Formats: sequence, structure tokens, C-alpha cells
Amino acid sequence: MTYKEEFIEFLVDCDALKFGEFELKSGRLAPYFINTGMFDTGMKIKKLGAFYAKAVMEHFSDSFDGVYGPAYKGIPLCISAAQALCDMGMDKGYVFNRKEAKTYADKSLVVGMPLTADTRLILVDDVITSGKAIRESLEILKSCNAPKVSGIVISVNRQEKGKTDKNALKEVEEILGIPIYSIVTIADIKAYLHNKKINGRVVLDDGMLAKIDAYLEKYGAA
Repeated sequence: MTYKEEFIEFLVDCDALKFGEFELKSGRLAPYFINTGMFDTGMKIKKLGAFYAKAVMEHFSDSFDGVYGPAYKGIPLCISAAQALCDMGMDKGYVFNRKEAKTYADKSLVVGMPLTADTRLILVDDVITSGKAIRESLEILKSCNAPKVSGIVISVNRQEKGKTDKNALKEVEEILGIPIYSIVTIADIKAYLHNKKINGRVVLDDGMLAKIDAYLEKYGAA
């Protein structure tokens, strides 16, 4: 089993991947939803960090110095990913931003590893929609010696259109000029879970697959 397949089963086990009808922030009614708030125990966040670490290593090898997580959801992600990388023999730094700068003692906008203009960071986040939070993070980093963000890793690429007919992630990637990778895509999830029993039950049957295909026919962008 590949780490991507393990991650899909992990999403199901944690009840982080749900099928049904969900109204998204965009107003779309989607037949699937990724709730990363379900990674709520030490074991779950440890495993999640390992999946991020494997994706980071797959796409960036050793060509980075640390992992950055935008507050708030990115904070446990960058820490757990850095711990997992250490377990894999790569002791890298981690850093995350404060939502508000302190007015006393350490007034830095970020917490973690020291940053210079030569620091190469991989940004980790749960999902990306408009990219607004990412752009805010890049502005914060500019004021912290402007380290280079070499790439971004998220959990799931929903493979949906953004404001144009392009994939939403591709739009953000082009705006930022930074490569974005996901641990898995909705296509990976469909292919692996269709009529497959997980913990004794089929979570993606023919009927639900048809709903997902119909939704992607309207909103999808590979």
C-alpha cells in the first residue's frame, strides 16, 4: 500500500472524509467534504504529520531548511511534519506566524526557527481555496527577513474550478509563482475507495460515485 492509499484510509478512519451533501463557502453543494478538524488526538496528528513529511520529501527531497505553518491550522501541521521528518533522518526547522504581534518581550511576528533571506521553507496547510491565507503568510514572511517559500503542500486537491475554468489550485499557484502539491486528489480518492470496504463497510458506492462525477462534471478541473 502506498502512503497515498494509507492517507485515504486514514481520512476515512478519522471521519475526516465525509460523503453526503455539504454547502461550501463558495455556495456550491458538494457530495464530499474534508474536515481536518477531526485530527484531534496526539496519535492522529502524529500520523498526519508523517503523511505531510512523506509528501514534502517526495516533491522537495532535501532542498529546504524548514517547514512553515500559517496560523492557526498550520501550526500543528508544521510541528508534526518537522517531527516526522526528524524520525526519517531529516532534522529540519519549523516556524509559524502569530495572528497578532506581541507588544512586549519577543515582538516577532513568527515563532520558531531563525529566518534569513537564504532560508528555504515549505509551507504546509490543510486546504487552499482562494489563497488569501497563503498571501497573508507571504506578506508576514517578507517582514521577517523574506525567506524563500519553495513550495506548498496541502492535504487534498479537490480538483475544482476556481474563479475561472482553471483548477483553483493552479490559479493560486500561478498568482503566487509557487508550486503547490497535495498528498492526494479527489481522483485518487475516487479510484481507491470505489466499492472498497474500509472497516467492514463500503464508504463510496456506485450511487455516491455518480453524484461525485456529476458534481465534477459541473465544477471539476483536473
